[in-house]
Formats: sequence, structure tokens, C-alpha cells
Amino acid sequence: MAKNKLSGGWIALIVIVVLVLIIGGWIAGSYNGLVSSQEGVDAKWANVQSAYQRRADLIPNLVATVQGMKNFEQDTLTQITQLRSEAGQAKINVDGATSPAQLQSAMGSMDSVLSRLLVVVEKYPDLKSGENFLSLQDELAGTENRIKVERDIYNAAVKTYNVNVRRFPTNIIASMFGFDKRTMFEADSGSENAPKVAF
Repeated sequence: MAKNKLSGGWIALIVIVVLVLIIGGWIAGSYNGLVSSQEGVDAKWANVQSAYQRRADLIPNLVATVQGMKNFEQDTLTQITQLRSEAGQAKINVDGATSPAQLQSAMGSMDSVLSRLLVVVEKYPDLKSGENFLSLQDELAGTENRIKVERDIYNAAVKTYNVNVRRFPTNIIASMFGFDKRTMFEADSGSENAPKVAF
């Protein structure tokens, strides 16, 4: 009889130990799952911030580059226009020359203007500010698309985390260890208006 009580006590102890191990394993698994989910949310938010930083670094530099190219091309075109005007004046002088000395002087002026014009045209044969503006538009669109993708990924991670925090019985572990619900990305007031890039 004593032997049966002893074996019944061992069975109860074994059952208790197994239950403690099961509950402890469940608590540890739930806690670790919440930690992984929380870290995933933090990593996704870091990616959103990285995309914002890329935009903050890239866009002003692109705008400055395009603006510089636009100014350079405008100066070059102004120079070409001025040289064309001088060439026209030199032609008038050639046409109006009445003596060989006047003709030689007018032709020297014409040669000087034409050689300067050729240097400018040879140096800058293909002015590309239009292409630069198109490239800037592509970069702007690509940057905004990257940011949107990162925000969507972040919101998906927050949703998964929040479901884990709120789902029973994991919500018990979440409340015990301070895992609070996270907020999804929400646009700022007025962000429905597209930002303007001015030149």
C-alpha cells in the first residue's frame, strides 16, 4: 500500500513538473515571439527612416545639380546668341565695306566671332537640361515609391505585432512584460498635398 502511495506521489510530482515545463515553455516561446515581432517592427521603421534620409540627402543635391546645369546652359545659350549677334554685325560690316582695309578689318572681326562660336558649339554640342529634368523626375518618383513601399512593409509588421499582442493567451504575456500595441504609420496633416519642387 505504501508503495502505491509513493508511486502515486511520484506520478503527481512528474505531472506537476511536466505542467511547469509546458507552461514555462509556452511563456518563454510567447515572450520570444513577441520580442522577435517587436524587433521586426523596429527594423521596418528604421527602413522607413532610411528611405526618408535618402530623400533628404538626394533631392536637394539633384535639384542643385539640375539648377546648375540649367544655369550653365542658359549662360552658354546667351553666349551663343551674343556671338550670333556679333556675327550678324560683322556681316553687315563686310557687306558695307568700301575699301580693302575696311573689308579686311570686317573679315577679321567675322573670323574672330566665328572661331569663338565654333569653340562654344564644339565644347557643348549637346545641351541636356531637358534630359536632366526628366532624370530628376524619375529620381523623385523612384524615391517616393521606395518610401511608400517601406511604409507599407512597416504597417504590415505593426499589424502582425499588434495581433500577437492582443491575441489570447499571448496577450497575458504581453501585458505581464510590457509589450504595448504599436501605432501604424499615418500621414501628417496636409501631406495629401504633393510637395512642390521649384527652380
